[in-house]
Amino acid sequence: MIRLERRLETPRWLGVVIPLASVLVALLVAGVVLLASGHSPVEVYRSMIEAAFTAPGAFSATLVSATPLVLTGLCAALAFRMRVYNIGGEGQLYMGALGASAVGLALGGLPGPVVILAMILAGMAAGSVWAAIPGLLRTYANTNEILTTLMLNYVAGLLGYYLIFDSNSFWRDTTSPSAKVFPQGKTLADSTSWPAFHLGAVTVPLGFVLGVVLAAVMFVVLRSTKSGFQLRVIAGSDRAGRYAGMRTKRAIVLVMLGSGALAGLAGASQVGDFSHLFDPSGLQQVSYGYTGIVVAALVAFEPLPLVLAAILLGGLINAGFTLQGATFPQGLVGMIEGILLLCVLCGSLFGRFRIRMRPAAAGAARTPGDRGSAGEDRPLVEEQEIPILASGSEP
Repeated sequence: MIRLERRLETPRWLGVVIPLASVLVALLVAGVVLLASGHSPVEVYRSMIEAAFTAPGAFSATLVSATPLVLTGLCAALAFRMRVYNIGGEGQLYMGALGASAVGLALGGLPGPVVILAMILAGMAAGSVWAAIPGLLRTYANTNEILTTLMLNYVAGLLGYYLIFDSNSFWRDTTSPSAKVFPQGKTLADSTSWPAFHLGAVTVPLGFVLGVVLAAVMFVVLRSTKSGFQLRVIAGSDRAGRYAGMRTKRAIVLVMLGSGALAGLAGASQVGDFSHLFDPSGLQQVSYGYTGIVVAALVAFEPLPLVLAAILLGGLINAGFTLQGATFPQGLVGMIEGILLLCVLCGSLFGRFRIRMRPAAAGAARTPGDRGSAGEDRPLVEEQEIPILASGSEP
């Protein structure tokens, strides 16, 4: 018989070996699928590495794809580590883009640094407000945050469509010739464009830099502060947290606010770094909020390794756009991403559990009431003799 036994302490070397082995297994499995579809795995992997990292301008394009994944991944990591399952990063990203674009349109005449700072704060505030709704419902109405955050994604998406396609809102462009043919958002002024940093031939968006800084801040806060300790205690057992005098309800709401702020910053980055207008259809097509959960899950919701995972997945996305053609459908790249996720998640299981083997005969010989020796399985309920007292008798 085979059973899984939770590790009391995970060796550090496993944290390095298991992810590398998982990626290697994923490449082997994906290679078999590529061979079955008539493609050479070696050539496909070479082309993907070239398109994602080594070709001129490829790594800059990869960082563009990785920027929202870092921020939405941090959004998921913060909430999931607290065992608050925020699936609403997608909708919170929409609201962040909505808030940032509103501020950019309203303050476009001010100096660039002032407008950019205001856009960042507005995007984070809009994402926080949207995340506060399921946070308060979870805390004070005992609702399931998975359902409420997921449903609010659709509400945010439909709101964005209404503002651009079905109304003459503040965000909609009604004057340019192209907008009269097809509805679109107003283009922001040049002063609202976020700066980029140039490291040799690589261009790093401001949103990516903010994501790296916030990942480092989250790592320090969770590992080395009183607030981080309280979050770890409450995540392990909210009853233990209440017994220790911690305000668990306030902690849940604050975690949802912080998680929504990170997703809102991702939406603001999409407006300030790249699109320079509010584009609800474009945001919904890329589904960065959902992909961020995948990025966080790949590294067990650890903030610093999450940056590397975002770059890896951003490279896969960038390579998919480059390789897509008549003989190489986009679905093959999605297949590789899915196999990678599955293998890494299965590998993480071995980091938390060890496999124990036991002869089947030994297990079959055990009786239901046998308590066994130390370390062996015990029945869930042990038989006890409970005396039945006669009416009126003393215990």
